[in-house]
Amino acid sequence: MSDLTQANKITERFDALLKSIAPTQRRQLAREIGKKLAQSNRSRIQKQQNPDGTAFAPRKKRIKTKKGKIKRNAMFKKLRTARFMKIVANANGVSVGYKGQTAHIASRHQFGKEGFVDKKKGIKHKYEQRELLGFCDQDLETVEDEILRALSN
Repeated sequence: MSDLTQANKITERFDALLKSIAPTQRRQLAREIGKKLAQSNRSRIQKQQNPDGTAFAPRKKRIKTKKGKIKRNAMFKKLRTARFMKIVANANGVSVGYKGQTAHIASRHQFGKEGFVDKKKGIKHKYEQRELLGFCDQDLETVEDEILRALSN
């Protein structure tokens, strides 16, 4: 099931109840949900896992080996930081994602697109699909718990 379908199910389920809450409280709730979703996605990126729990596709092996080459670090170390992963919340909802050049880079990996590695030399590469952002079942439970907590107050 797609992430959008899962999010729509939650929206349909709680829509009437959420409209009874004041807009400032909805914005605050959206912010809290956004923080929890961002943290969940950050920890998943750190573990190098897709939202469904499968491991990210490994990096492409280099053809040439360099003398004294650097040990391979985890991918997307900077993309998981709060500096790049943005939360936008308002009374109507919340979004967690990237902006600008960072969004362009992240979308290449999220959807497995083709892009330039070196524009000057015209070198293109087809990136493996690595889902950086998405919902898992635990995220959906967290969203439901936060909404129920807000409604009980």
